[in-house]
Amino acid sequence: MFWFLLITMVVVVAAVTLAVVGGGDSEVLPEAAPQQLVDPLPASRPADQADVEALRLPVAPRGYRMADVDDVLGRLGAELAERDARIAELEAALAGARSRGEQGGAQGGTEGEGGEGA
Repeated sequence: MFWFLLITMVVVVAAVTLAVVGGGDSEVLPEAAPQQLVDPLPASRPADQADVEALRLPVAPRGYRMADVDDVLGRLGAELAERDARIAELEAALAGARSRGEQGGAQGGTEGEGGEGA
C-alpha cells in the first residue's frame, strides 16, 4: 500500500510539474493580441459628457493598459483645468461688470438728483 501511494504521488507531482512548465509544444493559452483604444476622445474639440460615457478603454491581460488610461486621464484633467480657469475668468469679469454697474448707477443717481434740484 505504501508503494502504491508513493508511485501515485510521484505521478501526480510529475503531471502537475509538466502542466505548469508547459509539457507540450502548444501553449495552454494563446497569446492575445493587444487591444487598441477604440473610441478615442475627439482631438478637434473639447470632450463632453457623451464622449466620456462612450469611451471604452482596452483591457490588457492584467487589467487596463496603463498608457491609454494615463493619456485619457491626463487629457480630461487638462480640459477640466482649462474650463475651471475660463469659468474663474468669466466670473471675475462678471463681478467687475456688476461692480462698475453699481458704481455707475450710484454716481448717476446723485448727479441726476443734483440736476433736478437746481
